[in-house]
Amino acid sequence: MIVFLPAKASQGQVIPLPPISQQDVSWSTAEREYFSDIWKNPIVTNVAEPSITHFAPTAEKATGTAVIICPGGGLYALSIESEGTQVAQWLADHGVHAFVLKYRLIPTGEEAISEMQQPGSGLYEKADKVLPLATEDALNAIQHVRENAAHFGVDPQKIGIIGFSAGGAVTMSTTYQYDEATRPNFIGPIYAWMNVVAELGVPDDAPPMFAMCATDDPLQLAPASVKLYQDWIEAGKSAELHMYAQGGHGFGMKKQDLPSDHWIERLHEWMGTQGF
Repeated sequence: MIVFLPAKASQGQVIPLPPISQQDVSWSTAEREYFSDIWKNPIVTNVAEPSITHFAPTAEKATGTAVIICPGGGLYALSIESEGTQVAQWLADHGVHAFVLKYRLIPTGEEAISEMQQPGSGLYEKADKVLPLATEDALNAIQHVRENAAHFGVDPQKIGIIGFSAGGAVTMSTTYQYDEATRPNFIGPIYAWMNVVAELGVPDDAPPMFAMCATDDPLQLAPASVKLYQDWIEAGKSAELHMYAQGGHGFGMKKQDLPSDHWIERLHEWMGTQGF
């Protein structure tokens, strides 16, 4: 069920999304936003109540295009700034309505990243339980924006989704499972973590894809991005791939004095060539 919020959205407005399935996952620690000394990033953990935060362009710049942004963080956390709000602000500054998705995460204690890095943490088993919930949240976000497109000033046929690392897993899981109401018009798996995604085949009406990764990604995610590109073109679908020699993992909007610093400009150019 989609909740309609009548108030006009403004930059930074938080819009709750009702969780659909709880399954056997429960959260005993409250949602927390803090600076991770381990990741050197602001992060959010223990998301139990999904939401989208709307960053709206000015009326003069608005193109009618919208993007749902899924930050990464191994499904244990959200890298909320460099893969979330900073991406949204850049897109809004360039005329795109951006919605940062807080999707449900693996329940943890106060120090999620430490737990994630412990030997025997059971990451994949936990991810198997939570990724379906995060995927529901992403599908719900697309449907919410589409059903309220006039309210937001969005073209209902120009709604895309992009995601980083685990957010890329959410993006692709969403792509393999959408229906008519939740189909994204374009997708952007950014150094997507595909090990946790059950590949269900390229949809018959697969949206155009913009894929990006760095060859030197220490998690060795580059081959998965190449495979996504190959899958799309072999199915006769539109796809563009950017593979940077250097960049590492999890860089998002961070500046490293590398060509990969400019990936978002390439994304914006690609959106233009696709009519978005």
